[in-house]
Amino acid sequence: MAISFVSYVNRVSMATAGDTRIMVQYQISPIRMGQVYSAFLYTYTLCMIPGGLLIDRLGSRAALLTVALGSSVFVALTGAIGFTISGGATAFIALLVVRGLMGIVSAPLYPACAAAVGRWVPAGSRTRANGLVNGSALIGVAITPVVFGALIDRVDWPAAFLIAACVTLVLSLVWYIFAGADRPQPERGDADAGGTENQAEADSPWWILLKNRSLLLLTLSYGAVNYFQYLFFYWMNYYFQTVLELPASRSRAYAAIPPLAMAVGMPLGGWLTDWLEDRFGPRRGRKVVPMAGMLAGAGLLILGIFARDPAWIVTWFALALGAVGTAEGAFWVTAIEIGRRRGGSSAAFLNTGGNAGGMLAPALTPLIGELYGWGYAVGLGAMISVLGVLFWLGIEIGENTVEARMDL
Repeated sequence: MAISFVSYVNRVSMATAGDTRIMVQYQISPIRMGQVYSAFLYTYTLCMIPGGLLIDRLGSRAALLTVALGSSVFVALTGAIGFTISGGATAFIALLVVRGLMGIVSAPLYPACAAAVGRWVPAGSRTRANGLVNGSALIGVAITPVVFGALIDRVDWPAAFLIAACVTLVLSLVWYIFAGADRPQPERGDADAGGTENQAEADSPWWILLKNRSLLLLTLSYGAVNYFQYLFFYWMNYYFQTVLELPASRSRAYAAIPPLAMAVGMPLGGWLTDWLEDRFGPRRGRKVVPMAGMLAGAGLLILGIFARDPAWIVTWFALALGAVGTAEGAFWVTAIEIGRRRGGSSAAFLNTGGNAGGMLAPALTPLIGELYGWGYAVGLGAMISVLGVLFWLGIEIGENTVEARMDL
C-alpha cells in the first residue's frame, strides 16, 4: 500500500507542477503538456508485459523494489530539469524523455501488487485487499495537489521534486528491509493448487493468455475505467482553476475531493463484491459491483457537467469517481484467477490494455476541450464508462474460469 501510495504521488505531481509553474515558466501549451503526461503512460503501457514476465520470474518483491528505486531516480531528474534548463523547447524534450523513462521502471507496480495479493491473501478477501492497495494510490492522488502544491509554493517545483525523490528512496529501502518473502510457505491460495497441471501451466508461453476471451473483454473494460480515472487525475485541477476560473487554493482543494471519494469507493467496492460472492457465488456475484459502479459513474459525471455551482460540480464529480472506484478490485482478482501461475503476466496484460485506454485521456481531453468545449471533453468519459459496462456482459466468472476459456 505504501509503494502504491507514493508511486501515484510521484506520477500525479507532474500535473500539479505543470498547472502551477511549468506551463507558465516554459510557455508550454496544455496540449503539449498533455503529451508530457502521456509520455509516462506510453512507456508504462508498452513495458507492462515485460514487467509481468519479470514478476513471474523474480517475484513481486524484486519487481516492487525496482519500481520504488527507479521512481526515486527519475523524480529527482525531473527536478534537475528545472535547475539546469531554461529554454522552453529543450525543457519540453527533457521532460518527455525523463517521464518516459520513469514509465518504464513503474510498469510492474500493480501487476506485482495483484500477484502478491493472490499469493498471500485467501480467497474471499482478495477483492477487498486489492481495493485497499489501489485505494491507497487514490489517497496519493488526492493529497498531491494540496501537499505537493504547497511544497511548490514554498520551495519551487525543482526542489519539490528532489524532496519527493528522497522520500521515495527512504520508503523503498525501509519497505525492502521489512518486507517478507515473495511466497508464504507452504504456498497458499486456490489458484496455486495442483501439481503437474500447474507445472505445465508455468511452462506455457505467456502469450497463451491472448486466447482467453474473458481476459480480452476484461482488459477492454479496464481501459474504459482508466480513461475515466486519468481524466480526473491529470485535468481536474486545470478544469477548476482555468476553465471554471477558481482561485488556485480552492481549485487544489476541489481537485483533491474526487480522488478521496475513489479511495473510499475502492475498498468499499471490494468488500461488497466479496460479500456478494459469498452469498451468490463468483459467477453471479462478481459482476454486479463493477457494472453498477461504472454505469452510476457515467450518470453522475453528466450531472456534474450540467451543474453550475462549483460545490455541486465537485460533489457530482466525487460521487462519479467514487462509483467507478468500486469496480477496481474485481478487475484484478479476475485477472489473477485467469492467469493462475501466470498471474503476473495476466495482470500485466490487464494493466497494459487499461493504460492503453487511460493514456488517451491526458492528450485527448485538452484537444477536445479546445475544439468543442470542456463540457464535451469531460463528458466523453461518461460514454466510455458505459462502453466498459457492456464488455462485462461477455466475461465468464467462476471456479473454472481458466479451464473454461484457456487451452493450455
